[in-house]
Amino acid sequence: DPRGLYTCDLESKSTKLQVHYRMCQNCIEVDAATISGIVIADVVATALLAVAVYCVTGHNRGHMSRASDRQNLIANDQLYQ
Repeated sequence: DPRGLYTCDLESKSTKLQVHYRMCQNCIEVDAATISGIVIADVVATALLAVAVYCVTGHNRGHMSRASDRQNLIANDQLYQ
C-alpha cells in the first residue's frame, strides 16, 4: 500500500509529501491484443448482422410490383369493354 507521508531529504532541505493512492479492487488489465480482439469481433458481428438483414429482407426478382400490375390492367382495358 503506497499511501502515507513521505519525506525527501536533500543536504539541508527536507520536503514532505502526502500520497493518497486508490487501488482498484475490481479492475481488469486490458492489453493491446485484448482490445484488437474486441474490435475485430465487433466488426465481424456487424458484418454478419448486415448480411442477415440483407438475406431476411430478400429481393424477389421474379415477382413484379403492384405498379406494373396496374399498368398492365390499364393497357388491356380495351379488352374488358
